[in-house]
Amino acid sequence: MVHVYNCHPFASQQIVQVEQEPRLVCCGGGALFVVATGGCKVEAYNLELEGCPLICRFATMGTVRNMQHSKIGDYLVTIEEKNSATYLRAYTNWRYQAEEKARVGVRLLGHLLRGASLRGGVQMEIIEIPMSERPVAVACCSVTGDLLVGCHKSLVLFTLRRQNQQNLQSLQSPASNTQQSSSQSQGQTSSSNQNLSFLDFERSIILHLPGTKPKQVALCGGYVAVQSDLEVLVMKLDASSEPKTLEESSDSRKSADYLEDQTDFLLLPRHQELLGERAKDCDIAVSVEKTGLEDRGQYTLSYVLFRRFTPDYFQGCSVEETQLHSLQLHPMFTSNQSVSLDEPACVFCFFSLPTAGYLYSLKGGVELLSAYQYPEKVLEAVLTDHLLHVITKSALQCFTVRCAAVAARIEDPYIDTTMRACPPSTLEVCALRMQLFIGLRSVCVFGRHVVLLSTADTETSEDTERNSQRRGLELKEHTMLTGIFLAVGIDPATTPALESLLSRPFLSRKWTISSPKESSSAGHGWNLYVVDTVSPITLYQEMVEYSQRYAETNPQAQSLQHLFSEAHLLLRASLLQSSNPDPATPERQKLEEALRENCAHLGDCFSRGSQKDCHLALPYYRMSGLSITEIMVRNRPLPSSPHSYGPGFLFYLRHYLLEETEQSLSQEAADEVIDIFSQSEPSQLVGVCTSPSMINISPARTLQILQRLEDSAGVSVPLTITMATMMLRLGDLPQYTQLMDRHAEMLLVYGFIEEPRLLLYGGGGGQHTHVRPTALTQQLAHVQPGLLVAGMVALHENSKVQLEQVDHIFKELGCESCLQVDFWEAMLMASSQEAVIQELLFRLASFYIDRLTQTNSETHINPAHKRPTRRSLKSADDLINSCSHYGALYPWLTVLCPAHTTSSQHQEALCKLQSLLCGPSLSVGSVVPLLERLSEETLWGFSLHLLCATRRGQYDSSIEKLLDRCPQAIIAYANHQLQDRNMALWWQKLLPELCNRTRAAADNSILLAALKETLVVVAMETSPAEFLELIPDDGTASYFLPHLLTCSQRHLLA
Repeated sequence: MVHVYNCHPFASQQIVQVEQEPRLVCCGGGALFVVATGGCKVEAYNLELEGCPLICRFATMGTVRNMQHSKIGDYLVTIEEKNSATYLRAYTNWRYQAEEKARVGVRLLGHLLRGASLRGGVQMEIIEIPMSERPVAVACCSVTGDLLVGCHKSLVLFTLRRQNQQNLQSLQSPASNTQQSSSQSQGQTSSSNQNLSFLDFERSIILHLPGTKPKQVALCGGYVAVQSDLEVLVMKLDASSEPKTLEESSDSRKSADYLEDQTDFLLLPRHQELLGERAKDCDIAVSVEKTGLEDRGQYTLSYVLFRRFTPDYFQGCSVEETQLHSLQLHPMFTSNQSVSLDEPACVFCFFSLPTAGYLYSLKGGVELLSAYQYPEKVLEAVLTDHLLHVITKSALQCFTVRCAAVAARIEDPYIDTTMRACPPSTLEVCALRMQLFIGLRSVCVFGRHVVLLSTADTETSEDTERNSQRRGLELKEHTMLTGIFLAVGIDPATTPALESLLSRPFLSRKWTISSPKESSSAGHGWNLYVVDTVSPITLYQEMVEYSQRYAETNPQAQSLQHLFSEAHLLLRASLLQSSNPDPATPERQKLEEALRENCAHLGDCFSRGSQKDCHLALPYYRMSGLSITEIMVRNRPLPSSPHSYGPGFLFYLRHYLLEETEQSLSQEAADEVIDIFSQSEPSQLVGVCTSPSMINISPARTLQILQRLEDSAGVSVPLTITMATMMLRLGDLPQYTQLMDRHAEMLLVYGFIEEPRLLLYGGGGGQHTHVRPTALTQQLAHVQPGLLVAGMVALHENSKVQLEQVDHIFKELGCESCLQVDFWEAMLMASSQEAVIQELLFRLASFYIDRLTQTNSETHINPAHKRPTRRSLKSADDLINSCSHYGALYPWLTVLCPAHTTSSQHQEALCKLQSLLCGPSLSVGSVVPLLERLSEETLWGFSLHLLCATRRGQYDSSIEKLLDRCPQAIIAYANHQLQDRNMALWWQKLLPELCNRTRAAADNSILLAALKETLVVVAMETSPAEFLELIPDDGTASYFLPHLLTCSQRHLLA
């Protein structure tokens, strides 16, 4: 479907003052090139100045049949005829012909001029490009300046080369002495021209296409397109270092030979469309022949698109007239690309039948963007970034294009998200107001200038004779068929359908394709127009004015949404095409302001539209830059429907309130939001009330609405907590307590999981997202800390908040030394993630060490001035019994550190740290550097260092240190630690140490008791011979004999 809008895209038109009737026109580089009928002369006019003054004129070497201009290199390439021969020539530096009696150099391809051109500076050059086949079409690459020539059965690619003066002199053969002296006399002139460059071409590749006859070709950024009468083939050439195998070439030749054999038959092709990888299944075989000397690599050819049409009679076009035309490859760059350095972000392919045009996107997947259905037969079409210009016999018409929709998605990855949006590339196209002309024949476009060639309709004698013959044949057909129907008893005059059928000339139709007729040279009138299109911002403003008629009658009309989408793509294309991406330029600021205004209009359309596309209101309103208050004003219901809000507006409002934004609504706006949701979506009221943007709502008024919701929908935990929050803001603590006591703490925790913003603002967005506590959180910290900790643990385990964010919440509450540690301990019991567990273990160990250091220093300084601290929610015994990461304290620790020797806070921190060191999870290596802050002078400090040493397997040194500091704990230590594989340390380390120390201090009862206990264990674990070896030879054997006897008796019994 094609929409039609009465918006005028044309600003002005002027007539170019051409002396003779033009036959060919083309434009580029700010110039209009005109070739007169039957002439051998090109005239160049300046399109960018008023009146299009003549720039220059220069003679060609033959009659120009085709010409193209390349903006890269600023050269003109022509196909010329002379003496029944066809030539291909390129004209460079043609602008120098503006000077009177300017010199012209003529040379062959690859043969650079010497002499005057080197000494005298730049001059116009005619480059003769020899061809083995007759050229029928040419195309220039707008990205690289390369040249593609279409011949009868092949395509030849010429690479544009630039040679500077210095390189030319080094490439040429040594000159004679006369030439050297001549060049010395011109030394000053030559030195001034060292930076001048000359263009040349190198024949790079030949693509052999024996199965098709090119009529038009196109080239852009490695893409090659060729068009015959009813077929279009697009290929991609890529440089490759891998040589092509002979098998591939031979297969291509076999396929080509097969197609050659079919030329004896009349083939009726079927309609076919092959995209991407499927395009290689077409029956056109292409072989690559590399001819370039400078290119060392090979080229790989891939098929991109193939489209074939069936000759048919429809919409007033005969079979002979059903031919493709206007083949074009159009590049598009994004605003952050350099046209001279980067490949185009997008490449589009356009071609047209007389009644329909087709626009494809080639990069990033081949896709049909638009199919244009023309209202009448189109002669020619030209694609631009903003519009598609088509001409019929009597009118110039513009259609919108979807190139900007594709390029915008490549430039901005956030399009088609909740952040930004853009109309889809598949949006139906529209036609703008047409401009009437008489006898249009061709069209070309440069920038905002549309050049039209018109010739008055005149019928030659040949046309008159041909038409009279056709009318006679049609009459004969009609008479014959009428007689057939009458013979079988049917009168066609009584049947309108048969009468209509017989009026068609179908018997004489031929299934052949004829070449287009040459235009008559006997025309009596002609004009060359330059029509300027309006600026995109002006066309946008006209579209906005045009939209008012839809907005007044039906603001939800699809045509209004479509019109604003067209305006959006128009502005997008202008921003992408902007030559100056600096946002400070007035032109770009004006475009961006218009785009924001357009996004607001689109947001309005989608906010009131259907449920299907209502989600698009959110990104468009975001892109508009409007505040939520302004958007609410735009969406207030009409008087005819006072309680109706569009689904898109409600969708936007929900997402805005779900976002963590610093922008708070005023009380009036916040109360209006409550009213909107109480009328439209009451189930969302809890989430709305907990939004940080709604901090200024009236609590009393909101409480009444929530109570009505509870009466109608029933009691729910989040609703009860929300009502309690409103009571808290009103200062009614008894009612707050009554509401909170309705449900058990576990149910309240589930309520926090369902609506996390009851406890905090900003959670879930990553560890760097700013969070802050709510009023309810502050109240719970003082009244129900256990519920707060349980709620935070539940939020973390359900991925509603990050560990660092909870730390920040407790720091803002001033509870980092109590509730924060309680949260870590509770998390250690609840979490199953190893990374989180290790992080919590390290944090808790660090805190316990800090607490031990602080309590120790406070005890030494002044115990009377210690600050009262709240008891932990979990004691050490609770943690040992409920958390597997806290281990039971080793028995020797109670001997080493009696509980009554320190304060309660100190003892709690010590027990918890000892329990962590006794547990299975804490990595001792990570704690050892922290323990350096604790001295071993105290027994509790010594116990921690001894625990770490024991955990690290340092039993020998641990036994020595324990005997030095607290020998009464050695037996308890040995009974617990020296077991299983460490049992041998009883007699290898402990027994010798005790013997030596007892010998030195014979009156030490503790050591003697420890020695006796040790001998009992040794006697039980060793054989008599081994025990005998352990007895010292210092004359104390009598002390060991009872134990030896016990060992022997046990051995005999065993």
